[in-house]
Amino acid sequence: MKVAVRYYTKTGNTEKLAKAVADAVGVKALPISEPIDEPVDILFLGNSYYAFSIDPEVRDYIRKLDSTKVKRIVNFGSATMLNSTWKKVKAEADKVGIKMDDREFHCKGEFKGLHKGRPNEDDLKKAASFARKIVK
Repeated sequence: MKVAVRYYTKTGNTEKLAKAVADAVGVKALPISEPIDEPVDILFLGNSYYAFSIDPEVRDYIRKLDSTKVKRIVNFGSATMLNSTWKKVKAEADKVGIKMDDREFHCKGEFKGLHKGRPNEDDLKKAASFARKIVK
């Protein structure tokens, strides 16, 4: 099974999760500025809420994905207030014909003093465990 991990982060929180996910599945976590050049069965896509939606860079990244190279997206991320970005990511994935996995990983992320220290070691362990279950 071919796997890739891409992420978008403004605070570094999602990058921490991406590295935990990537380490767990034996690949390198790369920012969304790095294209998917080879076909993958699973794209772990890390993102978060910014102003009550996914960032326009994430939206544009998904819109540029090639459905012949990405079979399925698995969503993960962190946020301070809102939880899942799954519906927003799925709406974009649907537009380009890429399947979204129903499962996702989400945890709190620190921002402006809220949820200090998150994602923490426990969150990173849970993200890694989640990723390993996906690729089983």
